[in-house]
Amino acid sequence: MKYDFTKFRNSMNSIGIELTNSQLNAFETYYDMLIDRNKVMNLTAITEFDEVMDKHFLDSVYLFRSIELKEDYKLIDIGTGAGFPGIPLKIVFPELKITLLDSLNKRVGFLNDVIDELNLNDIEAIHGRAEDIARDKTYRASYDIAVSRAVANLSTLSEYCLPFVKIGGKFVSYKSGDCADEVDNAKAPIHLLGGKISKIDEFSYSNNSRSFIVIDKVMNTSNKYPRKAGLPSKKPL
Repeated sequence: MKYDFTKFRNSMNSIGIELTNSQLNAFETYYDMLIDRNKVMNLTAITEFDEVMDKHFLDSVYLFRSIELKEDYKLIDIGTGAGFPGIPLKIVFPELKITLLDSLNKRVGFLNDVIDELNLNDIEAIHGRAEDIARDKTYRASYDIAVSRAVANLSTLSEYCLPFVKIGGKFVSYKSGDCADEVDNAKAPIHLLGGKISKIDEFSYSNNSRSFIVIDKVMNTSNKYPRKAGLPSKKPL
């Protein structure tokens, strides 16, 4: 390995994950592909090795501290961008069945290249908007977990994500820092969409602060939602 993984390995160890050399090699290849492709398309503003390991890869995997990730779980990562958190989760928890959803075809092309290069199984990258894909019977109400690190308010994200989750499943929103007001404003829309906030987990590591908002899917989402493309962000519930 050409990079010093000591800090990253220790950070993972501190949250109870021991990475194999094979997994470290996968993260190294992923990093190289990310930086190389970032030269010709906008994938990340963070490019320094330790920062990517910390703020993208470790941050993605922290999910397992908030919810159980069972071997047969199906997970969808909505607005995945460069593959966060879906690809780091797949590297660390290879038994998960993962769908990566993004609205930009060039990013989906990059994700497919990473999947091929890392020989990852039971993972797919699909191109489309959440508002449209959530109406496809193949994907609607078929996931145990939906996650999103996308930058949008919680009401909007809930309308994007909750339709994908089966009853008994969870939607987890990755948020930075204090999000109490945002959570309060989203409670009624979340209830309308069939969800219920079960907990908010806050973590601090390497000068980063992260909140996971865990929402249980307790009822079916009305077929009215999500509304047509663009409305959830322009006019949040």
